[in-house]
Amino acid sequence: MQVPLVFKGAPGSPYTRKMMALMRYRHITYRYLVGEAADRAGMPKPQIELLPTFYLHDAQGQLQAVTDSTPLLRRLEHEVPGRAARPQNAVLAFFDSLLEDFADEWVTKCMFHYRWKFAPDIDRASKTIPLHWGGLQMDEKIYAASKAFFSKRQIDRLPVIGSNPTTAPLIESGYVRLLGLLDAHFSQHAFLMGARPGASDFAMYGQLSQLALFDPTSMDLAVQHAPRTFAWTGWMEDLSGLEVQDGAWLDAAHLPASLMALLAELAQAYVPVMLANARALLRGEKQLSVQLPHGLWEQGTVTYQGKCLRWLRDEFASLDTADRVHAEVILQTTGIGDLIHARL
Repeated sequence: MQVPLVFKGAPGSPYTRKMMALMRYRHITYRYLVGEAADRAGMPKPQIELLPTFYLHDAQGQLQAVTDSTPLLRRLEHEVPGRAARPQNAVLAFFDSLLEDFADEWVTKCMFHYRWKFAPDIDRASKTIPLHWGGLQMDEKIYAASKAFFSKRQIDRLPVIGSNPTTAPLIESGYVRLLGLLDAHFSQHAFLMGARPGASDFAMYGQLSQLALFDPTSMDLAVQHAPRTFAWTGWMEDLSGLEVQDGAWLDAAHLPASLMALLAELAQAYVPVMLANARALLRGEKQLSVQLPHGLWEQGTVTYQGKCLRWLRDEFASLDTADRVHAEVILQTTGIGDLIHARL
């Protein structure tokens, strides 16, 4: 892979922050394009505009715009050696993938909810994020219009990600529970995956870079309920100086109680909603509704999350027999085995 890697992103994008932190940790040189720099440079456009967007050459040498942080992270693992962000142990790698998806696809609901539900958060985001795109010297009239347009568009998308009057209490109580679980884990371990970070650490950091360090309502909750997690999020931004030891991963045969508790939390909402979404997609339905332990969840179906579920099931199926038996014990102990085994 040619370096420096060229990509477009924005500070307010949790996935941009995920990938920037990953590349800093892995000592991968990059060029970061902000605002309209990619358009001015004549870079190709992706099929769907997502952030971050990497500009990589395909097998024929053609420059392509590539999005989706999870496949990108794995491509970097294969093509750029050193300081890996994926555990060597296949069982631990599977649960790293599972927690990465939880952060990317579930914790992001918390991020979007807090940013566009509460007045102080809407005010901060609508004032600052448009400047990431239009530049600091944006004309005042254009700036005023951009603030109004951007905030309305994002607020209108709340139901799409699952934030509505029915689900709001579930999102908010789940966020506070997550903060407590993370703080308990970080009181004993530097990262989710042990003494060195995995993909799940960078995914969780990406969401918390907004929840804990930018949006005021969720930030206050992080400081109140999880000071270690708040500090961890700031620390994760640049791990370029971290000394990496080969044996620093968690022992997959003896996962700590704190990580088992975090995995068990996935049964409260993430697992049943992922399954309900997949079933609704198979039926061609546009909406899903599922009763969770703490209340009713309703939202529109998400095609991409159906793909995520297939990826996780495929990774589990690829484990050899011994590793599959080992992973099965963890799945059943934490109550999340349905994610892999439930019929759709």
